[in-house]
Amino acid sequence: MRPLFITAALLLASPAAAQDLSAFKTGPVFSDFGPHAPVPDTDFAIPEEMDLYIAFDVAKPAENGAINRTVESAARYVNMHNAAGVEPARVRAAVVVHGKGSMDLLTDAAWAARDKEGTNATGAIIPALVDNGVRIILCGQSAAAYGITKEDLVPGVELALSAMTAHAVLQRQGYTVNPF
Repeated sequence: MRPLFITAALLLASPAAAQDLSAFKTGPVFSDFGPHAPVPDTDFAIPEEMDLYIAFDVAKPAENGAINRTVESAARYVNMHNAAGVEPARVRAAVVVHGKGSMDLLTDAAWAARDKEGTNATGAIIPALVDNGVRIILCGQSAAAYGITKEDLVPGVELALSAMTAHAVLQRQGYTVNPF
């Protein structure tokens, strides 16, 4: 009886938990990805002279056919702050990739050579990210573990000694690690 009650409660609660994403739009920097919503009446002010440098940590790969959620979060970060009027030079993002997420940085040829299905949606957006100042950094230890060479990487991806090294250097450069 208890499992039936829990199932019924979850079914009844699910419409209340539905999200309204109609306010989320892409742009102004990345027009095809990185959706964000305007928040016009914030109480938490962004100090005018503060640099907003953030590092994103990626260990999980994208779901089949999708852009890696954390990589897209970097685009969302850039889009939302630019849309909110933060001076573009004050907004920087870096994405440090390691573990199974490493595969999301492969060229189409390297992707196909590893018998991956479909196309690499994350790889397709990397050039736009890099062209707009987002650093994409691959852990060299993960690259070695997965047999990834520099030639396998989408142009613009940087190879570091390790993800730990990349985070240490970025922190010294003023980047904070995104906590989620």
